[in-house]
Amino acid sequence: MTARKWLTVILLLLPGLGLILGLIGSVAWIAVAQSFGFHNIAGESAFSTAFWTEVLDRKIFWRSVTYSLYIGTVSAFLSVALAYPLAIWLRKPFPGSTMIGALLKAPLQVQGLVAAFLFINIIAYHGLLNQAMQAVGLWDGPRRLQNDPNAVGVLILQVWKNMPFALLILGGAVQSIADDVLDAARDLGAGPWARFRRIIAPLSVTAMQAALVLIFIGALSDFSFQAIAGPTNQQSMAQLMVSMKGRGDWNEAAVIGVSLMLLALGGAVAMAAAARMVLRGRLW
Repeated sequence: MTARKWLTVILLLLPGLGLILGLIGSVAWIAVAQSFGFHNIAGESAFSTAFWTEVLDRKIFWRSVTYSLYIGTVSAFLSVALAYPLAIWLRKPFPGSTMIGALLKAPLQVQGLVAAFLFINIIAYHGLLNQAMQAVGLWDGPRRLQNDPNAVGVLILQVWKNMPFALLILGGAVQSIADDVLDAARDLGAGPWARFRRIIAPLSVTAMQAALVLIFIGALSDFSFQAIAGPTNQQSMAQLMVSMKGRGDWNEAAVIGVSLMLLALGGAVAMAAAARMVLRGRLW
């Protein structure tokens, strides 16, 4: 491509992509600068690593890192694991497949905060689930299910919200696989698991990588599900950042924000590498 064509492409992308990169870059720069003592809301601005030292020395920070990585990783893998069989099932049209696909993708239209409040109403002490279990005689009385310490409720919400997104990405990749390839594998004696492991997964690994990375980043930095349905003895990094900002500790909040960006970047690379290992058959 000649220099003139490159210049044309850049000029065409500049109004949209340039604006997005400029806004993201400015926000990231301010966060990094504030974490090192610049752009202070109040007081003098000067370079300092004291804020990093203070935050990294706190046990609550590392607990938040571990908890957020747990939520992000488990949510990503569960969402993709559930989306794959559904994508394969819906690969060929059948009566009602369009309606089923639309219903499965319905959670994409529900805001996260609304979904969290609906979920709480279901599992509350006097919610629908407790009432149903008592009505059928499985439970003698209502049980506390809200804000469970193992964050099962948060994982359910994350998977419910993100599985349709994974299905949307994986569905197109699975549908693009030629029928002749799968039929040939079936004629040679390959069962469903062998066809998935040797054909479907390698041919859809790019879509798998995209789904894992995007879901991981979203779940890692989520705030609404954590604030409404999360455990009371744990804080995600997003919650910790907001609480520090609420106390006026903007520099410490910036440290957590930058750490969250670094974790998202590192986790995205790890997720992509894990999917690539699946392609090479090292995890089977």
